[in-house]
This record gives sequence, structure tokens and C-alpha cells, in this order.
Amino acid sequence: MKSNEMYNTLSQVYFYMIQDHRGDWGMDIHQWDWVPGVGIIAIADYGSKLKQESVIRYVLEWVEMNKDKSEVKKTINSMAPFAVFPALYRAKQQSWFLEKSQEIVSWMIDEAPRTREGAFEHTVTEKVAFQEQVWADTIYMAVLFLARYAGLTQDRKAAEEALRQTMLHLRLLQNPDTGLLFHGWNCEAGNHMSATQWNRANAWIMIAVPEIVMEIRGIIEIPDELNERYAKLAKGLRDRQAEDGLWHTVLDRQDFYKETSGSAGIACGFIKAVRAGMLDTSYLALSRLTLESVLRLITSKGEVTGVSGGTAVKPTIEDYNRIRICPTLYGQGLTMQLFVESLLIE
Repeated sequence: MKSNEMYNTLSQVYFYMIQDHRGDWGMDIHQWDWVPGVGIIAIADYGSKLKQESVIRYVLEWVEMNKDKSEVKKTINSMAPFAVFPALYRAKQQSWFLEKSQEIVSWMIDEAPRTREGAFEHTVTEKVAFQEQVWADTIYMAVLFLARYAGLTQDRKAAEEALRQTMLHLRLLQNPDTGLLFHGWNCEAGNHMSATQWNRANAWIMIAVPEIVMEIRGIIEIPDELNERYAKLAKGLRDRQAEDGLWHTVLDRQDFYKETSGSAGIACGFIKAVRAGMLDTSYLALSRLTLESVLRLITSKGEVTGVSGGTAVKPTIEDYNRIRICPTLYGQGLTMQLFVESLLIE
């Protein structure tokens, strides 16, 4: 696909996101939680990286309209929207973005619930507890913000915490046999629960880790172990990519459906990691294959299809194949991020 065609499709995906979807859990952008958070991260990246001033204005307006909702309940999963604050501060030099970021970083480091290993416990806004559980999602939802803040301020303590959380999650979630990541770890039980190598769990870490590394490596030293674990994860994903460039919703179950958002996130992670010097350039061809398939899954109105709904760690692997398919802001967002990164390397 030519660049201008990709720009047009990217614009359609964006405009579909910012329409009035009130009452739709997956598409209502005017909330302060992880679902709109992933969407607004992608929109902000689109605006800043491709120099779309109107898109940046939308992000500023979104923050102004929704910032009071961030005060209702602090959870690790609802940290996601704060990841746009460092870039907004750089662009506009409004002190509130920096001051609020400092407040949230202090909460995360000093007050956020942790498991016995010291990892952020996966806390959510819904009335449900995942006590002593570590989920792959947290690296994108919370640790990405920590790293971006560290990159902005050169704050060593924030950089060290971002690295600490990244390493803890990789160590607790990575399957030593396949290199792939399990969805979650129960610290109390000492197991991976259903031990599911879930597509989107791997995508959250694939896409976030290269950026985390690029933000903090000028502040603290990155251990070889991180690069080795990431490369092993990438190889495991490479080995399980389907011929059309997508990945099944459970990576080692070819009888399960293929899932768009996780596939886009994994492919985007490949590009980011090549740019960060963490993977060789052969991974770019794999991302292009994914891109071509994802493009075919976008409707004329900009809706990304084939996206699985919100997914807690399920009791059995088979349960993951029964998750409903619906449009979501994170499906739109991960797809947008793949498009943006693909355009940047053309």
C-alpha cells in the first residue's frame, strides 16, 4: 500500500475513534481508564510523530474534558492516559502536565499495591480484585508512563522503577521453553493460573519495552538479560506467526481465531525494537506482512474488526476462544500505532 493510502486509512481509524460512542464500553473515549487510555496514547503518537496539529489539539481538549475523572480512583490499569502527559508538556510547556505527572509517579512508586515480589499488583477500576496477581498488561498501562516521565525529567528513581518492573514482569511471565509470555502470574499460588500464552498479553510487552528502553537507557544501564529475554520473546512470536501475518488469540493454538489488536501490537513492537537496536531488520518484513492483513480488516468507516473484548486471566485456555469480538479503542489504537511506526520507516 502506498503512503498516501495508509495516511487516508489512518485518518479514517482516528475519526471513527473520536465519534460519539457514549455508553459503548469498548468505544466510549470519554472515560479515564485503560481502554480510552490506549486510544489516547495512540492518538497522541499519531499527532506528534506525524505532525498533525489538529490531532494534538484534540488530545489537549480530551485531557481538559476528562481530567477530573482521573481523581475518582487510582489503579494501575487506569494509569494509561497519563502516558501522554510528558509529550504534552514538551509540546506546550504547561506546568500542570509536569506537576500532575510528578504526583502520579510518586503514587506509583510509594503507594501503588505490590505483590510479594515487588511487582505492581494488577488493580482495576471495576469492583473486582486480583490480589497478588501480575499481568502483562501493566507494562503498557503503567510502566510506559514511568519511563516517559523519566525520559522527560532524567529522574533516576523513576527510570530504576521502570526497569525494575519490566524485569520483574519478564521474569515472572516468560515461558523458558517457548520464550512467549503467559497472561498472568499468581504470586500467592506460585503459578500462571490457566497458563495461557495469550496474543494481546504478548503485544502489550512487545510494543512497550523498546520505548521503555529508549527512554531510560541514557539514565541507567540496561542489563543484557532484558535484551536477551526480549529477543527470545520475539523469536517465539516469529515462529508462531501465521502465513497471513496475524497471530491466533492463543499463540500456540492454531485452531483458535486470529486476533487483530494483538497482532497489530506485536508487529508494531517489531518495528520499535528494530529502531531501538534490540532486533535485526529481518523483523520489518514480518511487520509488513501483518500490516497488509490488518489493513484488510478495517471497514470503510474506519472500524478495526476482529478485536477481542476485555479479557481478564481466564480459568481455562479454551475460555479465550470464547471472548466476544467487538470494536474497541485499544483495537483502534494498537492498529494506529502500527500504521504510524510503518510510515516512519518508509
